[in-house]
Amino acid sequence: MSPAYTGGCACGAIRFHIAAEPLFQNHCQCRDCQRKSGTGHGSYLTFPRQGVEQTGEATHWDIVGDSGHVKTRAFCPTCGSPVYMTFSAMPDVFTVHAASLDDPGRYKPQVVTYVVRGHAWDHLDPALPKFDRMPPM
Repeated sequence: MSPAYTGGCACGAIRFHIAAEPLFQNHCQCRDCQRKSGTGHGSYLTFPRQGVEQTGEATHWDIVGDSGHVKTRAFCPTCGSPVYMTFSAMPDVFTVHAASLDDPGRYKPQVVTYVVRGHAWDHLDPALPKFDRMPPM
């Protein structure tokens, strides 16, 4: 097994440690991810919820995503960094922002999701499979 995935917010008030391997790694071009990132997409790693260790208290913000389901964004109340997301429709997963990893180089995108919301100026790897919405995991 590879080393744990570790990371957290910019100021270090929130930290996570995940011993499991990611279930899914994606770039998401939905409008919420565009607004959150300030660019054309967000980049994420999704893990099994079991085994996630987290320290620090995040501020949570619930929104209805393009799927129609509630997703909860968690960010640091001190520095404002987005750290993770949870989903009402998938309570057994924990999704972290690729840039929140201590070693972001471990992020290996597998697909691009919500390409129907994408912009021509947001150039992503053309070899990645693309989905109009979220594929089944």
